[in-house]
Amino acid sequence: MNNEATLQQLRELKLRGMAAAYQQQLELPVDRQLEAHELMAHLAQSEALNRKSERAASYLRMAGLRLNAQPESVICSQERNFSKQQLATLLEGTYIRQAQPVLISGPAGAGKSHLACALGYQACSQGYKTLYMNMNKLIEKITMAKLEGTYLNLLAKMERIPLIILDDFGLQVMPTEVKLALLQIMEDRYERKSIIVASQMPVGSYHDYLNDPAVADAFLDRLTANAHRIELKGDSLRGKKL
Repeated sequence: MNNEATLQQLRELKLRGMAAAYQQQLELPVDRQLEAHELMAHLAQSEALNRKSERAASYLRMAGLRLNAQPESVICSQERNFSKQQLATLLEGTYIRQAQPVLISGPAGAGKSHLACALGYQACSQGYKTLYMNMNKLIEKITMAKLEGTYLNLLAKMERIPLIILDDFGLQVMPTEVKLALLQIMEDRYERKSIIVASQMPVGSYHDYLNDPAVADAFLDRLTANAHRIELKGDSLRGKKL
């Protein structure tokens, strides 16, 4: 089998990373090409890296992140009440592996959504399926699922996702059926999967917002246990580079 036939076979097998690396080797002078064992190791590593990159890109498309925010664009400062160490800790992804919630609060324009989406981007890059929704979208999904008879399927689908980002929590009046659905989502995720909640409200106001003592107590008991709390401060960053 000649080199071109080998390349074609790699492409047909969808070994795109391996094919690209092999093509690069063939373009080098013969005396600079890797020996057999080194070449095999190089091709295998290239394929693994390519698959990781393609998986991350696929997860990013499916996540539906509202903002194209990357970790390096997040501003950390004393004025914002958010340090580089806090960001670095979250970027490690331990909170996902340990199924811990992340609660982000702060005034309008403080960069809550930006930070949440940057963490979502990092999660996808690390190989974790992620789903971003604001409260309007969640309410719509729950309402439609109940009308169509697919509510249990929706819950099952959400339960399988390692990281859910819930943005703009507290901006809308929440119907009773949505409160109960949200409680069920938290029950499914408690100590199993992670969730990020971004809200203008401080966590201490969640109980009054839910306006149902029994549901609020159960919801907060699951949401706040072992949670990372981030209280962003400072002037609005809208229109500024984050």
